[in-house]
Order: sequence, then structure tokens, then C-alpha cells
Amino acid sequence: MDSKKTIDPEIKELYENAHQRVKQKKKLMTHVVIFIAGAVIFIVLNVLIGYKSDFRPLGMDWFVTAILIWLFFLIIHAINVFMVNKLMGKEWEEKQMNRLVEKQLEKVSKLQKKVDKKHPIETEKTKKEAE
Repeated sequence: MDSKKTIDPEIKELYENAHQRVKQKKKLMTHVVIFIAGAVIFIVLNVLIGYKSDFRPLGMDWFVTAILIWLFFLIIHAINVFMVNKLMGKEWEEKQMNRLVEKQLEKVSKLQKKVDKKHPIETEKTKKEAE
């Protein structure tokens, strides 16, 4: 008996897709944790230490502006992980590939019919009919 277990290619692909999704979600969670820590550091720097307390871009304290900009990028990251990937993930990609291959096969078939019509290939049957 073979001691090595072989993995079905479809199961392996499903596993790899799941692994990729887990990595994406892990990176997002890391981003969330770093965002929270960074926001706390910004608040401590400005409110408790008074660093650049007179700097007020967009009429707000600088740390509020920085946190809002960072939050915007965090939201984009979350949308990418949870929405865009679902809408345009591996299944969507495969459907698009299959659709394009079908279209190309149809075009090739039409072109082949035109070629066969203009330049028929002589077969044994057509040779006998010509004689």
C-alpha cells in the first residue's frame, strides 16, 4: 500500500482558494489591530502630550484627520476582502474564462465552415464521386 496520500486536484484547488481567503482575512484583521493601536497613539500624542496641538488641517485636530484618512483605507481594504473578492473571486473568473473560450470556439467553428466551403478537402468519398 502506498504510504503517500494523493489529493484530488479539485480538492487541492478548493483548499488553496480557502487558504488564500484566510490569508486575506488575516491581513485585514492585522490592519484593524494596527489601525486601533495607531489611532490610540495619535490621540495620546495630541491630547496627552500636546504634539502639534495647534496644527489643524481641514479645521480638525491633525490626529482626527489622520485617523479618518486611515479609516478610509481600512474600509477600502475590507470592501476588497469581503465584497469585491466575493463578486469577482475564483468562481467568477472561471465563468468568465469558460464564456470567452466558448465564444472563441464558436468563432473558430464559423471560420472553419467558411474555409471548408471555399476549399473543400478531397476525401475518398469525393474522389469516388468525381470519377
